[in-house]
Amino acid sequence: MGMVALNILTETFLNHLTTLLWAIYIITVLSTAAMIIHEKRDPAKTSTWVLLLITLPILGLLLYIVFGQNRRKEKLFSRKEIQDIEQIEYLSHKQVIRFSSKTDIHHKLADHLSIITLLLNNSKALLTEKNEVEIFQTGNQAFDSIIESLYSATSSIHIEFYIINDDKLGNRIKNILITKAKEGVKVRVLFDDVGSWSLPKRYVKELKDAGIEIYPFMEVRFPLLTSRVNYRNHRKVVVVDGKVGYLGGMNIADRYIEGTRRLGQWYDTMLKIEGEAVHSLQVIFLIDWYFVTGKIIRERNIYFPQPTVTSYHPLQIVTSGPDSDWASIMQAFFHAITRANKHIYISTPYFIPNESILTALKTAALSGIDVRIILPGKSDSTVVYWSSLSYVSELLEAGIKVYLYQNGFNHSKVMMIDGKLAMVGSANMDIRSFEDNFEVAAFIYDNQVTERLEENFLSNLVQSQVITPQSWSKRPLKNSYKEALARLISPLF
Repeated sequence: MGMVALNILTETFLNHLTTLLWAIYIITVLSTAAMIIHEKRDPAKTSTWVLLLITLPILGLLLYIVFGQNRRKEKLFSRKEIQDIEQIEYLSHKQVIRFSSKTDIHHKLADHLSIITLLLNNSKALLTEKNEVEIFQTGNQAFDSIIESLYSATSSIHIEFYIINDDKLGNRIKNILITKAKEGVKVRVLFDDVGSWSLPKRYVKELKDAGIEIYPFMEVRFPLLTSRVNYRNHRKVVVVDGKVGYLGGMNIADRYIEGTRRLGQWYDTMLKIEGEAVHSLQVIFLIDWYFVTGKIIRERNIYFPQPTVTSYHPLQIVTSGPDSDWASIMQAFFHAITRANKHIYISTPYFIPNESILTALKTAALSGIDVRIILPGKSDSTVVYWSSLSYVSELLEAGIKVYLYQNGFNHSKVMMIDGKLAMVGSANMDIRSFEDNFEVAAFIYDNQVTERLEENFLSNLVQSQVITPQSWSKRPLKNSYKEALARLISPLF
């Protein structure tokens, strides 16, 4: 009799405990879903997270804790201690006044005053006018030039990359940096902790032992995992002696030189800049350096030498990231697209646009603008690849010409407008680059540079397969299901 009573009490207790746990669980899931909705995010991202929580609550909750929390509007770090920030804000305000009055404006800038003003307001991106710009389309070209600049360094080398690999190129760069440090050059290196996840401690130690300052950007270590894993430094920046700068889409990895077995040769775009704009790149590095290390670098005469370039190639170096109030690069993309008169050429490896960019592109095409987009014929990310293809149908319906690059993997991130305006940088045309990642891009207001980039783009079209409405409609049914599924879950990646 006692055993029966005990069993009844145990069963009753377990039933009550199960009910309690389910109640706690349901309340947690529902409150999380309510919080996601209250954050007023992009509707697609909101819907995806809520659907995941409902259909796969345990997995959805765990994924949201790690990847989904929106900290964009939180100030991830303070920049008030950096004197350059106040100076930049003052100079950007002066430039806004200058362009609003339209006095002393070079004729090359006449068609670009609105986007220049936009970037001055949302990113404090100073317009620099006296610059030289060189374009590299292959890893061999880009890194040959970077290595030459590193060898020529006499005072400082500042390097910031999303990925640094412990491979042939990575070790070649490492050995050069060690050599220059021994010569008395001040060398500082930043790498993203997630992007460079495989970088061994030995590699970092060798650099530190040589007197080089090297730090990971936002280390991912539990319990800080949840607040840091989703916001990555995707910038690729090199500044040598404050005189020569590089930016673009390449990382320090052999695949940019040798390609890979699965994808073949990697195609990308990198810029070498000399002139006034190098100071902007230097400021970007120093701000990121302060964020990571808490150290303020004050020797302006060393890190900001007087430029000697006299050529006139105006440009702005623009940043965006979760530390800023505005999605600066996305806004500039949108503005440029909506102001196009003749053509829009875009190359991007990952095409997952938000509704604003997608609508702008379709509206431009429907208005008679020649819109062409090159996407990879094969990609390093399966989910992103199929998600990118999920937009093809509606792009084609709007009259946008879509091409799939066939000669390897096209990792280039460029956009050219009307032969007058070009954008080159680290930012993909996807939601992650628009909202979550720290990115950098050059907005170039120069016919000569833009035309060179457009020539490269058109040569890539020859190596690309055009997608026609007829051929697209005949693709296997299973592909359309892959596209739909990838589109659904893409906001999570």
